Amino acid sequence: MSAETSGRRSLAGRLVSLLAPLALLPSVTPAAEPIAVVETLPVAPQAWTGAQMPTHELNLHLFAFAGTRWRSADITQAVEGALPLLAQCGVAWAGAQLAIIKAPRELHFYSTPAARRLLRAIDAARPAVFFVEDTRSEPAFDAETIGRGNSASRPELADTIWVAYGARDTPLALAHELVHLLSDSGEHSAEPGNLMLPETSPAHTHLTAAQCERLRTRGTANGLLQRRAN
Repeated sequence: MSAETSGRRSLAGRLVSLLAPLALLPSVTPAAEPIAVVETLPVAPQAWTGAQMPTHELNLHLFAFAGTRWRSADITQAVEGALPLLAQCGVAWAGAQLAIIKAPRELHFYSTPAARRLLRAIDAARPAVFFVEDTRSEPAFDAETIGRGNSASRPELADTIWVAYGARDTPLALAHELVHLLSDSGEHSAEPGNLMLPETSPAHTHLTAAQCERLRTRGTANGLLQRRAN
């Protein structure tokens, strides 16, 4: 064994002796990024546009994330375009508020685990609409609704809608999902011009009397609509 090799081993031995106590110290885990609502903005309802006086009211709770492509003006425009389509069912818009959430970037994308983590951290009144950066679901939908009927394995997500940025015909897509949510039904229609056709289009805006009746009945029973005192 040469003196040089012996010297390196001796130095290594000393370093091991010096570092050994450090190995006994507890490891420090970086603090998780907090999840919190950092701003709340009111969204004023529009004037009633129905042919007859409304019988029910809908109060929406809107959520978006700081640092995504969604702007509050985009969300307001989507809501203002969607809710008048419910007037044909006698449902008036009672108002809405938009809460801006600061959260880790992975929560900006919809998935069941991410949504569960988010909803454990914030108090989200229902019905709640979340405007997310995108979805990680397969197949990937522009918007997804979690009602009572499809939330048995994820009850904490019930009565929520998740809308991805860039959703086609966003106001119509939101109106379509609101009908799913209030009706607690995933059914689509084959009737020409119906809002519940599988594909959204500016030409698809009509709801039948039966669709409106289910929307009002189920929405009221689930506490998502309130009867209006006229």
